[in-house]
Amino acid sequence: MAKEPWVDEDACISCGLCTDNVPEVFRFADSGKAECYDPTGASEQEIQNNAVDVCPVSCIHWKE
Repeated sequence: MAKEPWVDEDACISCGLCTDNVPEVFRFADSGKAECYDPTGASEQEIQNNAVDVCPVSCIHWKE
């Protein structure tokens, strides 16, 4: 995987869309905010379509 998803926990509002849509990649951290715990748990396209594109505060980004 060339790109890795990253969650800006300061911007996350804990809506749960990413954790519900791609639980193989995202979960809630102890802080109550989403985190990427397994960046290889789903394809880049699935992560893009079901997490990055639907995040209401755009706090999920790609790092290379």
